[in-house]
Amino acid sequence: MLCWWATLLAPWRAWSTREQLEPLATLQAEQQLDDVTVLIPARNEVQFIDQTLSKLQTQGEGLRIIVIDDQSEDGTAALVRRPGVEIISGTIPPKNWSGKLWALEQGLQQVQTRYTLLLDADISLSPGILGTLLDKARQENLSLVSLMAELPVQRFFERLLVPAFIFFFKLLYPFKLSNEPKSRMAAAAGGCILVETRVLKSINAFTSIHHALIDDCTLAAQVKHAGYRTWIGLSHAVQSHRGYDSLADIWNTVARTAFTQLHYSLPLLLLCTLIMSSMFWCAPLSAFFYPDTVFVASSLLAWLAMFIVYTPILRFYRSSPFWAVALPVIGTLYLMMTWTSAFRYWRGVRAHWKNRRYEASEHN
Repeated sequence: MLCWWATLLAPWRAWSTREQLEPLATLQAEQQLDDVTVLIPARNEVQFIDQTLSKLQTQGEGLRIIVIDDQSEDGTAALVRRPGVEIISGTIPPKNWSGKLWALEQGLQQVQTRYTLLLDADISLSPGILGTLLDKARQENLSLVSLMAELPVQRFFERLLVPAFIFFFKLLYPFKLSNEPKSRMAAAAGGCILVETRVLKSINAFTSIHHALIDDCTLAAQVKHAGYRTWIGLSHAVQSHRGYDSLADIWNTVARTAFTQLHYSLPLLLLCTLIMSSMFWCAPLSAFFYPDTVFVASSLLAWLAMFIVYTPILRFYRSSPFWAVALPVIGTLYLMMTWTSAFRYWRGVRAHWKNRRYEASEHN
């Protein structure tokens, strides 16, 4: 009970969705964007890249778009070739580099504009949102502005697990603290990051974090610790169209970096297991095994706090608040995904993504 009420009452309100950015009505019309270069790393993205580029080209005039084809095997490069889009044929990543960061490093060499937009190949931007990002960066003197994409919640397991993914991310990286210049907390969402080009180059951004698998938050930390201001928020205007057909799809996506989040530490994994188990199951089990007034009241208070903190993200995703009842099961599934990630690491696989294996030995 105490953990949930501490989460609810903590002044940084990690569960809140108040850090949100939507397109400004005054910026809906097409505008000049010749101050921005978009870098899109793409590996086997033939399913999504067309929609991403079509939406991007409606943002405004003068926008430079560069797609770095990261050794695709599915015809992505052919689909990218269109007026207004430049393509770089990426080379094989050097040893200990992640494929995405190596692709971005190659693209960055071609950027000369004041701002660089790092955009994933499966992200659609609603009209006006890029101009709104620019306006926020300029008005608030921000060197990095990131928006967490709205993920699809059409299928059962998406509705069950996707809002919780954002919820847990916000608990780990409270947006209020991340956006506070005096705090050491830093976070970004890799699908959509607008950053000053001079900052990227001054901190040698992609080279300095070339091995990172959680590259978005690592980049934000590099930028912030160099003395620049960063901001992260939610948005309905940045949407991922990479759906999850099954529980296995979500499981593998989370397991790809979950143990990385714990710095490959067994003590942290055990601590995480203890905290999550106690938060999600102590209250209901204590009320079941000790059905007296005190334990029942404690259980009800814990459920109340759990419901209150989870409801805002459910509301953001236009989901029923009754999904909060399933939060103990959801939390247990995420804990199991984290253990899956750990077992894979101990077997020598740091991550596996798009036919690329990142060996655990490369991290040591």
